[in-house]
Amino acid sequence: MTQSRTWSTALALIAAAVIQAAIAPHMRVAGVVPSFPLLVVITLALVNGASSGAVAGFVAGLLLDLLGSGPIGAWAFVLTLVGYTAGMLQANVFAEGWLLPFTVALLAGLAAELVYLIVLIVLGSELPFWRSLFSVVLPRGMYNAVLALAVYPWLSRALRPDRRIRSFRRVA
Repeated sequence: MTQSRTWSTALALIAAAVIQAAIAPHMRVAGVVPSFPLLVVITLALVNGASSGAVAGFVAGLLLDLLGSGPIGAWAFVLTLVGYTAGMLQANVFAEGWLLPFTVALLAGLAAELVYLIVLIVLGSELPFWRSLFSVVLPRGMYNAVLALAVYPWLSRALRPDRRIRSFRRVA
């Protein structure tokens, strides 16, 4: 990765953490807050590949852990897995238009929230699984997927100006 891409990646991750802390709580819809670090990690993974996605996921997760009240390392673990898994699809994303980034954001968002819920339960939090699944995991996953439609095209172009991104040129 070139030095300019390293700086743009670091800036995107820091900006996502700041937006998560300062703006995301005001974007609450039906009690659900979006996850901007997750959207940045998914975009970075789809643009730069699995290893970059994993590193970005770890950094973004650690920032989320330090900003939040949950156990340190839980988000870092979850977003590392999500970044790596989403990055495995890098080779296919540019030929697929808007559908693949939306689908990856939906599935990655749902998986991240579900795995985080399971990690919290395993670590001893007394969260009601089914109620949390239907009131937080599913709505937040869908909210993040819809936001990915707006975030992905702009962020992918900003993070990878040396590669022509053809997404969203066709409707399907």
